[in-house]
Amino acid sequence: MDAGGRSWSARTQWIFFAVASGACAAFNGVFAKLTTTNLTSSLSHKLAALLGLSSAENAVEFTVRGIFFALNLTFNGIMWRLFTAALAKGTSTTQVSIMNTSTNFVLTALLGLLIFSEALPPLWWAGAALLVAGNVIVGRKDEAKDGPDAADGDEAVYKDSVDEDVVDLGDLSNEASR
Repeated sequence: MDAGGRSWSARTQWIFFAVASGACAAFNGVFAKLTTTNLTSSLSHKLAALLGLSSAENAVEFTVRGIFFALNLTFNGIMWRLFTAALAKGTSTTQVSIMNTSTNFVLTALLGLLIFSEALPPLWWAGAALLVAGNVIVGRKDEAKDGPDAADGDEAVYKDSVDEDVVDLGDLSNEASR
């Protein structure tokens, strides 16, 4: 519920979960890179000196890399949980995937710039903007196909809507009883 006591709409919920999932995927990548980069060696050596453990620099580095690896796995698990929640609350797997991927893409670039000083050229940002714009267009097309009531969480609309991303296997309950 929001501050006014109203519950979130189904549309707001899936967007929140898809964006959060994309953010966790970006952090997952950052921690994966920190597990193997020389930046972590430098950080570990400074941390060892700060803690007065200069003689145990290798142990401190191993511990820091282990923490980053554990965070990598943790954010990966959280990302999948949030992505699954977004898929469950969304009306289209395409829209959820687009929101997740766009968030991951842009946030990964920004985190790469802030943490690893990976400056990207303007042409890359132009390409990223085109990808995000294309994702929005595809998502709107998908949303328009579902109709105006699909984003309101109306169960009757969900029952009759067809998601082209899901393969129709027919009625499996009758097949199993044969």
